[in-house]
Amino acid sequence: METIRELTPHVIAGNHDRAAVGLTSINYFNPIAKAAIVWTGRVLRKENKEYLKKLKLTLGIDNSYLVHSSPSDPSAWQYIFSLDDAVYEFSHFKEQICFIGHSHLAFAILEGGGDYRIVEEPKFTLNAEQRYLINVGSVGQPRDLDPRACCVVWDSEEHTLEFVRVEYEVEKVQEKIVEAGLPQFLADRLKYGR
Repeated sequence: METIRELTPHVIAGNHDRAAVGLTSINYFNPIAKAAIVWTGRVLRKENKEYLKKLKLTLGIDNSYLVHSSPSDPSAWQYIFSLDDAVYEFSHFKEQICFIGHSHLAFAILEGGGDYRIVEEPKFTLNAEQRYLINVGSVGQPRDLDPRACCVVWDSEEHTLEFVRVEYEVEKVQEKIVEAGLPQFLADRLKYGR
């Protein structure tokens, strides 16, 4: 958290962030997620808890809209899994690009002239006449069957967007998860990206 706080002031809250500091009920989480949230709440330093409590659910920057779950209802923690889900969400933001996360599935959907399609290329140029819904994937727990960390690099000057995959020491992270006393499943899933 200290690294993120040093790098940027532009951070939004996710469902686990809010739950770890008591701002979202843990009742709707599965038992494994609950265990991780309780552990996180226990190990967070006081200043980091206060930081998380102050984070907003949405943020607008440079003709982009950032929200963890869905633009239609940021605090309901809805998932966007399908093209139909995405089409509905386009009517809930006015910016050219909406960045989301939540499902941990990396994808890009563009809208132009009332048509919607999934962008297949990992790097593409943004068209000023089109709008985009971008799920940035996950650095810590990708769920698209690719265990590499995933993030998005948006170059607002060059008008490009790229999904970047990075190898990391999965085994070392798995060991740390188990050593922390967290459920084994959380360690196992990293190997398979699910």
